[in-house]
Amino acid sequence: MEDKENFFSEKKFIPVCVPWLPGNEKKYVLEALETNWISSQGKYIEKFEEGFSKFCGVKYGVACSNGFASLHLACLAFNLKKGDEVIVPSFTMAAPVHAVILTGAAPVLIDADPDTYCIDADKIEEKITKRTKAIIVVHIYGHPCAMDKIMDIAKKYKLKVIEDTAEAHGAEYKGKKCGSIGDIGCFSFYANKILTIGEGGMAITNNQSYYEKMRKLRNYAFEHPRFLHKEFGVNYRLTNIQAAIGHAQVENAEMLVEARKKIGEKYNELLKDVKGIKLPIEKPNCKNVYWMYGIVLTKEIKENREKIVEQLKDKGIDTRNFFIPMHRQPVFYEGKVENAPDCNEEFPIADALGKRGFYLPSSSNLTKDELEYICNELRIILQRILKK
Repeated sequence: MEDKENFFSEKKFIPVCVPWLPGNEKKYVLEALETNWISSQGKYIEKFEEGFSKFCGVKYGVACSNGFASLHLACLAFNLKKGDEVIVPSFTMAAPVHAVILTGAAPVLIDADPDTYCIDADKIEEKITKRTKAIIVVHIYGHPCAMDKIMDIAKKYKLKVIEDTAEAHGAEYKGKKCGSIGDIGCFSFYANKILTIGEGGMAITNNQSYYEKMRKLRNYAFEHPRFLHKEFGVNYRLTNIQAAIGHAQVENAEMLVEARKKIGEKYNELLKDVKGIKLPIEKPNCKNVYWMYGIVLTKEIKENREKIVEQLKDKGIDTRNFFIPMHRQPVFYEGKVENAPDCNEEFPIADALGKRGFYLPSSSNLTKDELEYICNELRIILQRILKK
């Protein structure tokens, strides 16, 4: 191990996240190349689907081109259409809201839970109308949503539930993998995800009808003969090369998940006594996998978040601001989308998170020295601000 005093004697940069490919990724990709199976057919697609769905504890997996595609396929499987409404969180990346809009349905926004940053389950029921057909929940930054309450509400009103689990590979709620609890679980395998294939996604389900429909729609809804179409399909196919990487990642899934979780736990240990920030939590009966280690500046920190982020950058530490809430998106509040969500309501928790939150480098293979350096520099910056 390098001497701590010399670890950053030269200018170094710690990215907010890098892919980790510790297994047979290269071997399987080369095999796909050497056998010429490089497009949307080949053995690795099925291996990836079967392996990942088994890891999640469900029967079926439909691999697709990205996480958004998995969400859109799930919405299409529910036959969402113009006039329908879908409950979604305001504090989220845009994908679930955009997926709903593409079906013609209207997203209905809900504020965030102040502790987990996930959708506030206590505020869902008041937004349900006769037009509500589904709920999309997002397991934000690796922490599970309050799935018992959400599923009870869904059952009461006969609603479908999509779990956006892009940020929560391997997270668990009462012993069940996130993504396996609702009707359909949707995943992204983008480069910063715990399991990654660069770009890619998967929708998982125990419902054979949903599985067959999503599988069909991802490939233009081809019928027999091949160029006959009875439904409107899309091209959301995944390549065998990407699936080869995915198969290798699934072989190490438990290790990859635990490595990311340990990074979060180490941050908790190193930052527990630092004033001026709120750390992520892990609620009882939940497994937080800390996809991104997000911190929120407390009200005693008067400095602008961007100034703090800039000071960390000067020390070679990369960060990312929290999501900008959906009700703050110009594409919606400027009326550029016909079925945009209502942006005139107040979502105080989502606003506070969007203004005061950011995440620290969260790669699964961060070293002890890197973690200690990040935390020490953050501590110094915050102490300097608090003394003003």
